[in-house]
Amino acid sequence: MARVPFHYIDLRAFSYETEDEARVEAALRTFLPEAFEVERAESRGHHGDRIVVRSARVERADDVRHVLAQVGAAPEYDRIFDELDDRITDNCELFLRFDKQAAFRGEVRLGSGITFRAKVEAYPAKREAALANARETLEAVRGVDDVESD
Repeated sequence: MARVPFHYIDLRAFSYETEDEARVEAALRTFLPEAFEVERAESRGHHGDRIVVRSARVERADDVRHVLAQVGAAPEYDRIFDELDDRITDNCELFLRFDKQAAFRGEVRLGSGITFRAKVEAYPAKREAALANARETLEAVRGVDDVESD
């Protein structure tokens, strides 16, 4: 995959008071290149409980390729590809959610706990162009040649 038509990928996970903050960061790192910087921000929940937000923005093409390769390794990859039309917004953003517990074990599975938001390159900035670029890139990530498109 030579060209990567993504401006950036944002990954985010919350660490609640009952969770081990280091384990949540480890789960997030399942998607990231080695030694990638993970930001930390503290917040308070509705009832005053501490919430730590771990996040990373991936912008370099090689790093984006790494994250996309992790997504391509998901057992539900075909489901992601099939639902692509529902996962891209009018703002040319691709949204996915991954299972935080599975990610801690080094597995990439759809679920909840880790939010994936990618800004898809599209000129002109239209949803249809973003969908075509995302579809082409995800085909290349998995090495699929014969996926039918709509």
